[in-house]
Amino acid sequence: MTTPASNDSLASLPEYAPIPPSAQGPALNEQGYHVGRVERNLFWVTDGVYQSAFLTTPDGVVLFDAPPSIGGNLRRAVDEITAAEGVSSKVTHLVYSHHHADHNGASFLFEDVVRVGHEETSRLLKRDNDPARPLPDVTFADRYTLEVGGERVELAWQGPNHSADNIYIHFPDHDTLMLIDVVNAGWVPIYNTNLSDDVIGYMGAPAIALEYPWKHFICGHLGRLATRDDVLVHQQYIADIEASSRQALAEVDPAPFYGHYWPNVWAGVKAHLDTVTDRAAAPVIAKYTGVLAAADIEVFTKTTTFAILQSLRLDHGPSGPVHP
Repeated sequence: MTTPASNDSLASLPEYAPIPPSAQGPALNEQGYHVGRVERNLFWVTDGVYQSAFLTTPDGVVLFDAPPSIGGNLRRAVDEITAAEGVSSKVTHLVYSHHHADHNGASFLFEDVVRVGHEETSRLLKRDNDPARPLPDVTFADRYTLEVGGERVELAWQGPNHSADNIYIHFPDHDTLMLIDVVNAGWVPIYNTNLSDDVIGYMGAPAIALEYPWKHFICGHLGRLATRDDVLVHQQYIADIEASSRQALAEVDPAPFYGHYWPNVWAGVKAHLDTVTDRAAAPVIAKYTGVLAAADIEVFTKTTTFAILQSLRLDHGPSGPVHP
């Protein structure tokens, strides 16, 4: 049971910079969703926070992700479009982009469908044992071509990024790529590189995405489709964090912090890494406020900076000076 916030607690909440118009999407309908045409018979659905997509074919509808926040509005969106297009509204296939419940926790709403996902998605869903996310019926290791009703969709796993199983979904006949939880169209990533498992994979995923031919990008979050320019801006934001982190790591001497707190080693660690993180994040926050929505919510850039500078230390090395 949730507890409603009091007026006093709401009044004490901080205010943030206005959302840039470029970060905003179309208005939602009375049911709380927007459905739009991407190209031809490929459509996308959003509730302003999450995104899904579906492809209409003569043999039925192929759904890509089923976020629970959209939930039953997915069925309404499909019915709305298929009625207007004069095609079957039966959902025959559901493709999992990855295993996370926030993107596929409404999968159970669609019965008698063929679920398709990466083999790691199947393994993780078996582990999670969530009845809202039934296991995929069809799995693949590296690449899989899904063909339904004369339409073709190319699924590819190119290493871990946001999660160990997050895949690239390419619609070659619709000039569209779907990659979830990496780039947020017009917005900064939230905490810790968008809550990603693999920092190096997350940082490298946009370059892989740009290798595909596409005009439209379904990113999984927020209220509009992304463009190639959005991916480039995201890349630059991450590159700026990396460069600033390298500089801060080189400039901040850890010895005084450890000396001051000795023998409380963890206090020294906190003081040192907090100082490096704050120094690295500050110029990035200043640069992107007003450019990317929520850049001024400092905890997002600071935690992403912390994740990246720790990857620089631990994955790339060296983690610190070698004792003589």
